[in-house]
Amino acid sequence: MTRLLIVDDSALVRRLLGDLFTAAGDFEVAFARDGLEALALLRGFNPDVITLDVHMPQMDGLTCLDQIMVEQPRPVVMVSSFTEAGAEVTLEAMALGAVDFIQKPEGAISLKMDQLGPGLVDKVRQAAGARLRRSHRLAERLRRQADAIEAGRPDIGAVPGGAVARAKRARLLTDALPQEVEGAASPAESQAVPGLVLIGCSTGGPPALDAVLEGLPADFPWPVLVAQHMPATFTGPLARRLDRLCALTVQEVARPTPLAPGNVYIGRGDADLVLSQRPSGLVALPTPAKEEYRWHPSVDRLVESALSLVEPWRLVGVLMTGMGYDGAAAMTRLRNDGGRTIAESEESAVVWGMPGELVKAGGADVVAPLEEISGRLVRMVAGR
Repeated sequence: MTRLLIVDDSALVRRLLGDLFTAAGDFEVAFARDGLEALALLRGFNPDVITLDVHMPQMDGLTCLDQIMVEQPRPVVMVSSFTEAGAEVTLEAMALGAVDFIQKPEGAISLKMDQLGPGLVDKVRQAAGARLRRSHRLAERLRRQADAIEAGRPDIGAVPGGAVARAKRARLLTDALPQEVEGAASPAESQAVPGLVLIGCSTGGPPALDAVLEGLPADFPWPVLVAQHMPATFTGPLARRLDRLCALTVQEVARPTPLAPGNVYIGRGDADLVLSQRPSGLVALPTPAKEEYRWHPSVDRLVESALSLVEPWRLVGVLMTGMGYDGAAAMTRLRNDGGRTIAESEESAVVWGMPGELVKAGGADVVAPLEEISGRLVRMVAGR
């Protein structure tokens, strides 16, 4: 049985989610009304996975998540509203260590559970088996443990939420961000590009994108296109966050957009990202999702569109963490046709579904942990 802790201040949401996961038959469920109760249950109940609401009294979800991931890491799925404000908070949560998110039931929620239920259960099952990176926030964990020993207090649940915890969290996130460069270039007009990097990811993808794109230099000569499975309200905030973090210019593709070196193009959620040839050169454009592709933005469809317009030897495919198999077939074809591919290794992937399928199909030139992928890309593009 999978031990699931549901943390939500709404009695109705707790009941509906509790009924849903109990009926699934493979969950043992416990409940907390806020972050403080959740922290108190960590030792006694020892959940395998947690669903965590954001807005709660006593201690909010982000403060609670911060303490869990530093002091007793385990898979956490955020329960988020699918609004732009909700997306910003959810991306902050994923930077803190959450592995995935699910839509918060709203309105006549009892009427929506039949529709939302199967997807929620599947996501939480997948999250329960997610692999947390041991190095993530390791220095903070060691520092807090040392402080706790010195103070002679338990190292979990002893620090209440509030202004101090919130300020500390904000400072940690701010310190991690590079300063923005004044006079950063706006997206360039279309020009001849020597090649393209095509990246696909899903569950655990945003932090993986952080790591890979931060490692690419500002003069990286190939445009980078990204298909990250996400709702439409999330991909704009994701692009803005990545633009702050990395030396390249990052934008969401909401309209036909000319491709140029030094730029990263994020596929708009709930649609697909494809390439088109115009007189001025290659452009990326959003297109309505096709039912034949299960996940969106579809990695397979992105790679297929690139192969129809660009010689395979000018393409590099990168498949990273995510459940399912999206991208494995198209990237295997890319490699067989003369292109190059990188699969994230099992040791670093939160969920080794997508990259694992690429490896099983024999479609990976290189299998590498997350921290090595940007370096591999730089060497591949340089022809070394």
